Amino acid sequence: MLASSLGEVAACAVRVPTEVVKQRAQALQYPSSWASLQSIVSLRQSRGWATVGRELYRGWGVTVMREVPFTVIQFPLWEGMKRWWRERRDGMEGVGVERVGKGSGRDVTGVESAVFGSASGAVAALATTPLDVLKTRMMLAKERESVGKVVREIWKEDGMRTFFRGWQPRVVWISIGGAVFLGSYQWAINMLGGEP
Repeated sequence: MLASSLGEVAACAVRVPTEVVKQRAQALQYPSSWASLQSIVSLRQSRGWATVGRELYRGWGVTVMREVPFTVIQFPLWEGMKRWWRERRDGMEGVGVERVGKGSGRDVTGVESAVFGSASGAVAALATTPLDVLKTRMMLAKERESVGKVVREIWKEDGMRTFFRGWQPRVVWISIGGAVFLGSYQWAINMLGGEP
């Protein structure tokens, strides 16, 4: 969990500026991603490079607050499902149920890993949707605002339901990504280890 969390913090160094530019274009604050980036960089003339950096990294803290719990949920859950499946499979082999492939101790297949990656990604995505909503609101705000102020504004809209806006596409998208990423990862590990 620590290693994946540190990896996510490092990834945010690239992800956050990209998200800021992309989301401002998607929210039609600017006609394109390029126009969004140019607008941020043009602040150097009136406010200096420090302001450009602050704008590009707006939402850094809340993005890390979203990514670390996501990772802490997804990867242990994925590993736990794989362990559960291996133990269940190995127990079935012990009672005479035939299984194609190597015997006891064989790792999960790429397809099995994809299923578990999809499920663990879906759980993590749903659990961290409130943080994703908060991150998006902070990145799209006209001015920098505190986390507390944004949380209060979101709560006023419609209570807890507001924090879960957009959960369906987020869960679907991330579960597909979890299947592709973790299934491909397991397939590559198995191929390098000589397993199917």
